[in-house]
Amino acid sequence: MSRGSLFRHADFRRLFAGDTASQFGTFVGNTAVPLLAAVTLAATPFEMGLLAAAETLAFLLLGLPAGVWVDRLSRRRVMLTADFTRFALLLSVPIAWWAGVLTLAQLLVVVLLVGIATLFFDIAYQSYLPSLVGREHLVEGNAKLQAVQSTAQIAGPSAAGVLVQVISAANTVLVTGLGFLTSALCLFRIRTREPEPDRGAHVRLLPQIVEGLRFVFSDKPLRAIVACTATANFFGGALAAVQVLFLTRVAGLPPAAVGVLLAAGGAGGILGALCSGALTRRLGQSRAIWLVPLFTWPGQLMLPLAAPGWRLVLAGGGLVLGGFGLIVYNVAQVSYRQAICPDRLLGRMNASVRFVVWGTIPLGGLLGGALGEVLRLRGALWLALVGEVASALWVLCSPLRRMRELPTAAKSGSPAA
Repeated sequence: MSRGSLFRHADFRRLFAGDTASQFGTFVGNTAVPLLAAVTLAATPFEMGLLAAAETLAFLLLGLPAGVWVDRLSRRRVMLTADFTRFALLLSVPIAWWAGVLTLAQLLVVVLLVGIATLFFDIAYQSYLPSLVGREHLVEGNAKLQAVQSTAQIAGPSAAGVLVQVISAANTVLVTGLGFLTSALCLFRIRTREPEPDRGAHVRLLPQIVEGLRFVFSDKPLRAIVACTATANFFGGALAAVQVLFLTRVAGLPPAAVGVLLAAGGAGGILGALCSGALTRRLGQSRAIWLVPLFTWPGQLMLPLAAPGWRLVLAGGGLVLGGFGLIVYNVAQVSYRQAICPDRLLGRMNASVRFVVWGTIPLGGLLGGALGEVLRLRGALWLALVGEVASALWVLCSPLRRMRELPTAAKSGSPAA
């Protein structure tokens, strides 16, 4: 298959279509759920921190064993089960709202359980792509899927802001559920056979977990990437806890304007996804991982300038720049770790990485909620953004800075060197 030809791959088209529906629903929900809690249920900053933490708590509690379980099962079947589960859970929110019994406690439980399903879906998803398209097409495949995510990041929050004003936040959550249902129906039609799972290793869980962790942390470039992403996500969790409250209560923006502003990062993300292949080839994969964040992530520091009028445009421009850098970084580092890992370890490798880099998000969410109470919303927002930008120092001060290209051949089942 020649470069740029993945859209001629029928099963990749089905995965792409399902991912489009799922990502659109996800970003609608990422805006609608906080607005539901902040505006409709009158949540405090600390309660918003709990909500942000609940969304990704599963990665911290179940992330490592989930990778072992995914390696033992059909990855497509895991993804289907997760999609149907998320649809059913999210459907309960508008039903409770219609009945007049929706509470913040129910919203927290739904978000927590959806997070568990998302954990299994994401690990299976990143482990499934190499067997679907082949390792030689990973950069192209990841770039196309990141373009979907960035497009959804634009359309989702914007649509959510409008839908919340027109049909209420609780009803808007239903759109997220329908996205997951559509994703499941598309995945169901994929016909490519994936490799048989490793069913001979069902006896002991802990050694398999350790094998995945050893693979990740014995590779110096991957170790720096994981540290960078984990730090960025920690402060990103703090940011998620306070940004909607800041934009609605301090900056004075209506829900529709909040949606438009949060969508700005997606515009940069689309550009990043379109440019990531060419930029990575020109700079080298290693340089793309540290040089692009160094010059783009600081754009996010303009978010606290948000206010009605021209300052909204300025803040949006900063988010566009930050979104561009984030997607180029993600395409380069995800493709690298998929390429070096043998098939039998893909689930455990992805789970080990997700355990660390997503496990920090709920901790950051709790910190953001607490800082919002102590430092007020603007102070908490500044601290979160400075920490997120400074996370690039991990890769800047690592061996990656002295390299141009990273190894791309899949390693053996032994730990990485």
